[in-house]
Amino acid sequence: MQKADVKSAVIVGASSGIGAGLALKLAREGYQLTLLARREDRLKALCNRINSEIQDERARYVTHDVTDSESIPALFKKIVADMDGVDLFVYNSGIIVPLRGDEFSFEKDMAVMSVNILGAMAWLNPVAEYFLHKRAGQIVGISSVGGERGRTGAPAYNTSKAALNTYLEALRNRLSRHGVHVLTVKPGFITTEMLPQGNGFWVAPVDVAINDIWKAILMRKQEVYTPGRWRWVAVFLRNMPSIYWRQFSRM
Repeated sequence: MQKADVKSAVIVGASSGIGAGLALKLAREGYQLTLLARREDRLKALCNRINSEIQDERARYVTHDVTDSESIPALFKKIVADMDGVDLFVYNSGIIVPLRGDEFSFEKDMAVMSVNILGAMAWLNPVAEYFLHKRAGQIVGISSVGGERGRTGAPAYNTSKAALNTYLEALRNRLSRHGVHVLTVKPGFITTEMLPQGNGFWVAPVDVAINDIWKAILMRKQEVYTPGRWRWVAVFLRNMPSIYWRQFSRM
């Protein structure tokens, strides 16, 4: 049961990277946590670390694959009951499957779309309905600067993040009048497992992203780029004519 003075948060995709970092931050800020991901060993280690540091049973975990969409409504209902309510929901699950320059693979594209956008929709529908009736709550969707334009190396990834941006905007427009806050997070290159070693520029540590996200949650922002300089990069990318973009689309 949730203590009366403790807020509760659910993070889907919490086993590493931004999800794990955000779990640690929220626990330190006083949140009760339910953490979900596929890798049970990492979830268990993270919960043990949080509970040891806070010296309280602050975090619990549930192993879950977001492509199992049929299980999500009942699972969310159980989590709400177990936590005696949810105040903040974070969708952080995401994968990228690069393609060779001469490769076109629907199987790989489907794998990316199933996690990055279909998994998000499967979770955010019941979450949005719950917060709507509660007339309160916060939704955080971890998207990417990669959703601004289409790159040759990861077409499905860029498509999925562009779709997630639009979906979160639609939820925001539907829910904001009912007291529900929806935040879209657009990281640049962050030192997570999704970024191969040596790739990217302006690479920032996870802690930078976590601090930016936390500030955006507190300020109830609609959108945050992290690090902040990526906002100006995104403006440049969105307005670059396609003929030039084709030369730089592997950025």
